[in-house]
Amino acid sequence: MQILLAILIIPSFVFVGVQGYESMGDSANTLAKVDGKPVTQQEFDNALRRQLDQYRQRFGEQFDQKLFDTPEFRQGVLDNLIAQRAVGAELVRSHLTVPDATINRTLGEIAQEVPGAVKADGKLDQERFAAYIANNTGLTPEGFVQTLRNDLATKQLVSGIQASAFAPRTVTKLVTDLTEQERDVQELAMPVQQFIANVKVTDEMVKAYYDKNAKQFAIPEQARIEYVVLDAKAIENQVSVTDEEVAAFYKANQARYTAPEERRASHILVAVNKDAKPADKAAAKAKAEAIVADLKKAPGTFAQVAKAKSEDPGSAEQGGDLGVIEKGSLVPSVEQAIFALKQGEISNVVESEFGYHVITVTSLKSAAVKPLDEVKTELAADLKKQKAGKKYSEVVETFTNTVYEQSDSLKPAADKLGLKIETAEGVTRTPGQAPAPYNNAKFLTALFSDDVVKNKRNTEAIEVAPSTLVSGRIVEFKPAAQKPLADVAAEIRQRVTVEEAVKAAKAAGEAKLAALKKADDVAGFSPVKTVSRANAQSLPPPVARAVLRADVSKLPAYVGVELPGMGYGIYRIGKVHQPATADEARLASAREQIGNIVAQQDMVNYVEVLKEKAKVKIVHKPSDAKAQGEQ
Repeated sequence: MQILLAILIIPSFVFVGVQGYESMGDSANTLAKVDGKPVTQQEFDNALRRQLDQYRQRFGEQFDQKLFDTPEFRQGVLDNLIAQRAVGAELVRSHLTVPDATINRTLGEIAQEVPGAVKADGKLDQERFAAYIANNTGLTPEGFVQTLRNDLATKQLVSGIQASAFAPRTVTKLVTDLTEQERDVQELAMPVQQFIANVKVTDEMVKAYYDKNAKQFAIPEQARIEYVVLDAKAIENQVSVTDEEVAAFYKANQARYTAPEERRASHILVAVNKDAKPADKAAAKAKAEAIVADLKKAPGTFAQVAKAKSEDPGSAEQGGDLGVIEKGSLVPSVEQAIFALKQGEISNVVESEFGYHVITVTSLKSAAVKPLDEVKTELAADLKKQKAGKKYSEVVETFTNTVYEQSDSLKPAADKLGLKIETAEGVTRTPGQAPAPYNNAKFLTALFSDDVVKNKRNTEAIEVAPSTLVSGRIVEFKPAAQKPLADVAAEIRQRVTVEEAVKAAKAAGEAKLAALKKADDVAGFSPVKTVSRANAQSLPPPVARAVLRADVSKLPAYVGVELPGMGYGIYRIGKVHQPATADEARLASAREQIGNIVAQQDMVNYVEVLKEKAKVKIVHKPSDAKAQGEQ
């Protein structure tokens, strides 16, 4: 459900290619402007965290955050935010919206999957559903509805653009041939290890690398902090519920603990079209009445008769079984008959738009109230949450005023409200990924404000999540610094050694490549590998791209590829195998895939137009914004 909610509140397309970089005096907290409105650092941080959470859920234990800690990934998140804003501005200009009926239907579908959100009487438990939305999206019910409305409208706009894309047959044939073309490849490797022994790294080279790459050795400002959290859970530990309160609540809300009546039914259908001639209808009805007469004499044979005579293909094989009947699931006349029967009773003939039915109720569980002992634990927990929520509302003002008025310590607020003072080490301006209350952009902005840092005052009470307030103070502050050269010299020397060895490997490789182009020579090359665009897993991606792009009009063909950190490789293409004529099924599959690619590109182009309309301006790159936050 968390993934479903994430999908619903994040548009189903990703855009790339935001160009330009200009500051023009905008706020340091503003990364971009779209339609005159800022995209802030906090919005970016939240979007980045949501994106990482989705990947973490998708990949589980295989998730490695280091793979996503790149300037390209951060820029992609910002590009996506900008694209969403540009599309949103177009929705407003076009007055495109989603009707309330669609919103209500979607909310109902979500609620059905949330444990306990739908009560026994079929009504929505608003409080439980709101809590679930808040816990999984951080939004209020109103905010979630508005976001859902925007995203459904966005999907309407997207589908309108993408549905017009198609792939011509000639393009499909060309792409299919290129994909299935095979090339025989041999490798002559020049690994970096062969050149390391000859590399001499001087102290001057180490110092130059240190000076040129100062950011790599920067230590961001960080602090040791104290903080207190006021939330419903903290208050819940301070409230209790008596047996008398539980019993009174149970008595006043017995409908909530009543299991509804449950009926299981079977039917036999004598089918007839509603537009049939009167004579045909009369014959069908007479057949159904004969079945009723026989069954009332031998009701235990209902299942056998249904298998033999029912004309409903969906239930006949199951002896006419319709399963447990929910109100509103069947045509009215059949449903009314089912709820009027006693268990084992055979109905008279019932007419519907499908024909004539003979019905019986095979099992019947009457509505029953769950005993107090069975629901006491659940009821007490709910009551405790209600009391905690009420008390929370009462103490918010006390907490807010105390941390502000007695700003040199958190102890007065903690003592007055029975809260625990927590500590954290190595806290920076940039939120981390740990699920801690202080990992909130708004709170960290307040924590690292000049007044709090210099005077070690409490922050104001910051709402970091629904019904969750945090106040903190800095106990010890360490300004931004740089690791001393002596501490990183060995690491730098190793890096420079590899860099110089890679340069030597590249130089030797390029010289060898030039010689091979003049005089073909297979000495030293590996055995032949046959690769294609559809099957190139045996080669590293940069090598596969170079080999498959190479001009093979004259064979043998040679390409050289620099392998960062590994050395240099020369690749000999000795033979090209053209594919057989693709069958229609493969062409149809390829045409569909290419059509999807064209649709995505059409959407990218459309969004570029919308960005021009919205006058997008990039103020800070995400990586630059992060660096500024650490200084």
